[in-house]
Amino acid sequence: MALVRLDITNRELFADGESFGDAGPYRLLEGDAHFAVSPLHPRNEAITDLELAPRDDDGNVRFSAHFAMLQPADPERGNRRILFDVLNRGRKTVLSGLNSSDRGIDPNAPVEPGNGFLMRHGYTVVWCGWQADVPPTPGLMGLQAPGALGAGGSPIEGRIMCWLQANQPTQVFLLADRTHLPHPPVDVNDPDATLAVREHPNWPATPISRDKWSFVRVEDAQVEPEPSHVYMQSGFEPGKIYELVYRTRGSAIVGLGFAAVRDSVSFLKYAPAEAGNPSAGGIDRAYALGISQSGRFLRQMIHLGLNEDEEDRTALDGIIPHVAGGMRGEFNMRFGQPSKDICFVIPELFPFADTEQTDPVTGESGSLLGRMNERGNAPKIMFCNTSAEYWRGDAALIHTNIEEMTDAEEASDTVRRYHFAGTQHGSGTFPPQEVRPADGVRGQLPFNSVDYSPLLRAALVNLDRWATDGTPAPASRHPSLAEGTAVETRNLLPRFKQVPGVPVPDEPTRAMRLDYGPEQHLGRTTTLPAIQGEEYPALVSDVDECFNEVAGIRLPDLSVPVATYTGWNPRHADIGNTGLMIGITGGLVGWTLPLPRTREDRESAGDPRPSVEESYDSRDDYLGRVREAADSLVEEGYVLREDVEGIVERAGEKWDWATAE
Repeated sequence: MALVRLDITNRELFADGESFGDAGPYRLLEGDAHFAVSPLHPRNEAITDLELAPRDDDGNVRFSAHFAMLQPADPERGNRRILFDVLNRGRKTVLSGLNSSDRGIDPNAPVEPGNGFLMRHGYTVVWCGWQADVPPTPGLMGLQAPGALGAGGSPIEGRIMCWLQANQPTQVFLLADRTHLPHPPVDVNDPDATLAVREHPNWPATPISRDKWSFVRVEDAQVEPEPSHVYMQSGFEPGKIYELVYRTRGSAIVGLGFAAVRDSVSFLKYAPAEAGNPSAGGIDRAYALGISQSGRFLRQMIHLGLNEDEEDRTALDGIIPHVAGGMRGEFNMRFGQPSKDICFVIPELFPFADTEQTDPVTGESGSLLGRMNERGNAPKIMFCNTSAEYWRGDAALIHTNIEEMTDAEEASDTVRRYHFAGTQHGSGTFPPQEVRPADGVRGQLPFNSVDYSPLLRAALVNLDRWATDGTPAPASRHPSLAEGTAVETRNLLPRFKQVPGVPVPDEPTRAMRLDYGPEQHLGRTTTLPAIQGEEYPALVSDVDECFNEVAGIRLPDLSVPVATYTGWNPRHADIGNTGLMIGITGGLVGWTLPLPRTREDRESAGDPRPSVEESYDSRDDYLGRVREAADSLVEEGYVLREDVEGIVERAGEKWDWATAE
């Protein structure tokens, strides 16, 4: 078994011993997982550069990762299921996503139970580090991966590209995506290193003269001993996108992150107690949820077919890649930067769909599920996306036949595709935020406030039933070309100019065909920056008279509205580049705009949207309609009965907000 040792260094009662329904109290276990994988095993052959890793005396590649799990203090009271939370940049996410706990900014803060949903349902929640460039910040969980070695046993060298964007003026950028471990240059004076700038990812870049910038960071008259920053004395402008290409040394084998996920799950499912398995004999099914970056990681894992261990046993029985759109990422690439999340620079976007697609421009054909289908072991999969991934330009590609511009077929026995209508990348909070606390990002309108966590909770329950006894999950719901609900972003965006007070960006973004050279299918980018090819189609849901989306799963926020909700929001002047939507390098947000309060307000403002006064007889009438809409979603299977009261309560708060004078 590839997980050779699990060192648990901390055991404690979770949430001060609070009891969660039939499952009772929980305990938190923390420590490290140690792995040894064979670079010659066919189940590992998809991992880029694994053959270049140093080996132990048995010919295996060793690595380790941070590990943690929450399990019932009495395992017999659990539901015999694992929910594996694929960490997002080293952070735990599933308790905020499903338990609606406060995610907070401090990764070292205690894990909070929130509403206790996962515990009340008896899940064993598992985390294992998978990302090799997570910084050594307390509370973050990462992977300690070996580096690829070249001739003579030296670290390999090669070219790397960083995309950089700031929200305030600065003279320096770390040579990494966000604040992860940097990639220092081989030669600070390299004349072939290039820096360019653009205002929009689909527009051409303008080169910046080499004498205008350097790799030497000067701060308080001190020169950085080992340059890990790029420096420009005149400063980098907020909001603009900078593209840096240079030569670096040392490439961690980032693809081992897939082995860490696969083998930690297999260990907990199959290893005996004498091997140190705290869940021995107590697990029947395992599911994974990945949010944003982690969802893209799961899409890549699906595409690579890395769900069987070295003993040909299935690790994950169900997978939910959430808010990943049609993207994957640099999770299995030489000099890969796993945190990079920009579809305008991600290599190998195609294929997008779970069934066969053909690109009419390149002639390439393929399916995201191709490798899994060949072995006949595809798990149940739910691809969930919000409006933000559609407006980014790539989410609709997962259900579009781009050759014929029709709706793509669906692997109906194993796949569902869900669009959470009128939502933003991260579940919204109410009252609507105007500034994101984590990074100071601000839009020109208050952020989207739709809380879609009830849809995620129902998705997990449905996934479990589907994987356990074959009960079909509710049907896919998303924009459809056949039904006329899928429209081009460039055609829909100008319509929002009709709504007073809505700033419309210069141009929506669209995913592009990118040529990184003849070795990109091997996990190596030899052409940097990529040669940009034709753009892919970008489809989103059409909107109704309230400018709310008509396709997808519509929560009562949209079907019984007192506001308009979108998945896009232009950057505020405070963070620069006001003609660009938020989210080119970071979380995508939408906006919330209340409907006119009265007919007089609507007419005086020239607002085409119906007023609250004209739409509902009273607060009670409104809340009655909200309850009916929520009940319908319960009957259809998209919402759990336990979430109805919370939905109605939040609707009452929104009514009071929208009708306040």
